[in-house]
This record gives sequence, C-alpha cells and structure tokens, in this order.
Amino acid sequence: MKTLILCLGLGLVAALQAQAFPATEENQDLSGTWYMKATASDKEIPGVELRSMSVTPMTITTLEGGNLQVNFTVLIEGRCEKINIVLEKTSVPKKYTAYGGTQEVYIVRSAVEDHFIFFWINNIQGEHYLIAKLVGRDPDLHQEVLKDFQNAVKAGGLNTESILIPRQSETCPQGSD
Repeated sequence: MKTLILCLGLGLVAALQAQAFPATEENQDLSGTWYMKATASDKEIPGVELRSMSVTPMTITTLEGGNLQVNFTVLIEGRCEKINIVLEKTSVPKKYTAYGGTQEVYIVRSAVEDHFIFFWINNIQGEHYLIAKLVGRDPDLHQEVLKDFQNAVKAGGLNTESILIPRQSETCPQGSD
C-alpha cells in the first residue's frame, strides 16, 4: 500500500511538472484571503456530502519558517465546521505536510493570475484520497480558470466529472453550529 501511495505521489508530481505550470516562487507570499472555487476528488469521503457544501473565504497566514496557517469555515450537512490547518513546509518545492505528516499538500500556481491549485493526498479512516482544490483571490469562477483547473485535474489523475463548485458564503449561516 505504501508503494501505491509513493507511486501516486510521484506520478502526481511528474504530471504537475509535465503540465508546465509556472513555478511557485520559493518566497511566494500566499498570505491573505482566498476563495475555494472548485474541488475534485478521486473518491467519496465518508460522512461528507460535497455536493451540498458551502464554504467561507479562507485566510492563509505565512508563519515563521515558511509554514502556512489556513483557516476557514465549511457548512456540511447543516453544521458549521471551523477548519484550522497548519501546512508545514518541506524541503521539496511546492510540497507541504499537514496533521503530523499524514497528509501531503502540493501547492501549484495556476496558469491564471491570482489562482492556485492545492493537491491533497489524504489518509482518512485508513483510506487514501486525492483531492484537488482551486483557490483564487476573488469569489468569481471564470471559464478560463475553470478550464485550467480541469486540465490540472486531468494531469493529476482525477476525473473532471468529479469537479464540484461549492456555494460561496461570507459567513456561516445563522442557526448553524
């Protein structure tokens, strides 16, 4: 199983490099407000109904040493869930880890200005998932950036039919947990 994950990870890196995305500058400041515009996954995630997901803008703060603090709230099945994640910088460019190294995150600059694609390799409840997330500085999803995301999803080995567009919300709706 570890070999499969390694192959998937290496294949993802090779595919992303082959996609010829502009390189993320080592000192790229990702701090600020970002909007998750689209997501794709290779599998259904237990207990999460992505089709009815609503997301708030996320805030990314660059920490000492190049780590990133990511904060956002997501409405899943009527409940607001606050998500706080520290992405730990690794020696590999564009690669971060989360949750003590159990998840890998590759942050790749989109071909469209002010957009990035986060590729997550997750291990949830003993299952491995690959998730791609398109984020941008504004909440609008233009055709050009969606096309670029579709190309990245294909290059990452995901099916473009799995792409979901979450509802944007400035705050979690009143009456939610």
